[in-house]
Amino acid sequence: MTATRSNPVLAIRNAEKQFGAVHALKGVSLEAHRGEVLALLGDNGAGKSTLVKCISGVHGLDAGQIFLEGEKVSLPSPAAARRAGIETVYQDLALFDNLTPAQNFYCGREIAFPSWLPAGLRFLSSRKMDREAAAVLERLKVKLPKLESPVALMSGGQRQAIAVARASVFARKLVILDEPTAALGLRESRKVLDLVAQLRVEGNAVILITHNMEHVLELADRAVVLRQGRKVGELKPDRNNQQQLVSLIVGAES
Repeated sequence: MTATRSNPVLAIRNAEKQFGAVHALKGVSLEAHRGEVLALLGDNGAGKSTLVKCISGVHGLDAGQIFLEGEKVSLPSPAAARRAGIETVYQDLALFDNLTPAQNFYCGREIAFPSWLPAGLRFLSSRKMDREAAAVLERLKVKLPKLESPVALMSGGQRQAIAVARASVFARKLVILDEPTAALGLRESRKVLDLVAQLRVEGNAVILITHNMEHVLELADRAVVLRQGRKVGELKPDRNNQQQLVSLIVGAES
């Protein structure tokens, strides 16, 4: 699917963030479009995590603006970002080991009935949550041994796939993935990369943070490079400019 360039899902304009004497973001601007994977690259301390946490509502910007589908928004909390249609999968995945995939999908967002009762008096619709979670996993081509098993019994790749699939259920606008293949073997990394590619096919806007250049070259439609809190480059990744990307990341180009 080709991203629509005229109306970005997310637009960041002149983002500034400071923690005491540390100027973490210095006038960063970027856009993310539906049907594309945007790689956010940079060495440790470049500002990637700070920018993602500002988009996800963990931190507020000191200056600058965030737009979702052309509308200026304020994201004062992670809950506000989720309500706005932004889902973030961090490296720790935030899964409950003792719960099944479906229970993890809907934890805090349970489907309950009847709707006319106050929330605390409704009955959980476990079967409906199981069916809907299974349908999402099938659509995204995620294969799990047993959907009724707790995620603690599943492999790292399967757990990562569950976290990404959960994000896709509720992300009406943007999915942010922070090092989704970290600590995974080749086979499990392959499954997660295929899942990210499927998110793009379905028209999601995806921001991918990774240090793996091979994954960037395979998946990313564009790459934005941050260094020392500034945006220092934006390229369409391919084999011909791979060295240029690396040079921007490590500061060999200015």
